[in-house]
Amino acid sequence: MTLIERSFRERIVLVGVVTWPNRPDDVEASLDELSLLVDTAGADEAARVVQARDVPDPATFIGSGKAAELHRLCEQVDADTVVFDDELTPAQQRNLEKLIGRTAIDRTAVILDIFAQNARTDEGKAQVELALLRYRLPRLRGRGSALSQQAGGIGTRGPGETQLEVDRRRIMRRISRLDAELRQLEATRRTQLRARRRGAARTVSLVGYTNAGKSTLLNTLTDADVLVENRLFATLDPRTRRLELPGGEVVLCSDTVGFVRKLPHQLVESFRSTLEVVSGTDLLVHVVDASAADPEAQMDAVRSVLAEIGASEVPELVAFNKADLAPSAARRLVASHPGSVALCARTGEGGAGLLAAIGAALRASDRTVELLVPVERGDVLAALHRAGEIVEQKEAGEVLALRVRLDDASRHRFAEFAAPAWRDRQEVT
Repeated sequence: MTLIERSFRERIVLVGVVTWPNRPDDVEASLDELSLLVDTAGADEAARVVQARDVPDPATFIGSGKAAELHRLCEQVDADTVVFDDELTPAQQRNLEKLIGRTAIDRTAVILDIFAQNARTDEGKAQVELALLRYRLPRLRGRGSALSQQAGGIGTRGPGETQLEVDRRRIMRRISRLDAELRQLEATRRTQLRARRRGAARTVSLVGYTNAGKSTLLNTLTDADVLVENRLFATLDPRTRRLELPGGEVVLCSDTVGFVRKLPHQLVESFRSTLEVVSGTDLLVHVVDASAADPEAQMDAVRSVLAEIGASEVPELVAFNKADLAPSAARRLVASHPGSVALCARTGEGGAGLLAAIGAALRASDRTVELLVPVERGDVLAALHRAGEIVEQKEAGEVLALRVRLDDASRHRFAEFAAPAWRDRQEVT
């Protein structure tokens, strides 16, 4: 049962730990974001606790003394659940629940809960379920009494352990089935991606921190009618729409799932096939909330995930959104990030400048190459049609002079027909 499915809003105590090299201000900012996550999941913050430690306690993360203090606080504020800003090990979670007498979860569990609420498509639901199962699997250990028909004890441990193993095998089978389904969907997506690359339309992906305004921007630019809500992770399923640039060129513009600090690795793994589409795009439009308390930290979090999925080399255009809410901050950010633009996706102000910047960035990253192919090499010509888009073709004696749009891998594949290499080879012969 997710938090939001209950008939009342739970009261939550948030817990953060300051360890080197983190600063207290960093932990407070992270707890502020965790409070928003908890609110999105359907609960209310009742109190928060911040502790400074050299290293987390291996048994309880915060130490037994602090756990006892946390228990008393929960009694005072009538809290139902304690949420830790860092991921807990299964042993830490069990020990804490015994000491504080309440459910203890971590940031990862909250984010997975929100994703489970918001997944709409079959693929999105499968990805979220896979992440949930991977998160829950190691936490089955130690819950034999809850999973068995008998309580633990001498002479009664067998059924509990047997039921535990049955549940473990059931989860493993389900994980394998979901993995297989997602691999099939990934193969289909890659086929579609190759078809798009061979087509005339370039691709642009909107990436950014959650609630930065990506879906609003897609609606403004393309009349996409995508769900827009002022809450975290309102949109999980990607949307792709046609976008016409000022010069008349048409590109395919896609919205993507938002990122967040400490994004659970289970989600990154489960959504990898979806996120990897970003690595094959022609341009990333990095949407940043200019009114955020620390936009630079949000940008770093997004770029960290992009590097993890192999998209750090894709050309990036930074767009500072919500400039109407923080005009001075937006101007300062644009000045400190050359080539960036400021806009308000809600009103459309600055949209024309963004479209012009997208067109300029695509032209700057154009992957068109000049090739000289012998007229008798019909096999090479056919391969070029399959691998990319032939922009221009002229017959020049015994060769065909071609301008072809290719991805990096195909450019290496046809490198021997590149105009300079061809001319050098002819001079040698």
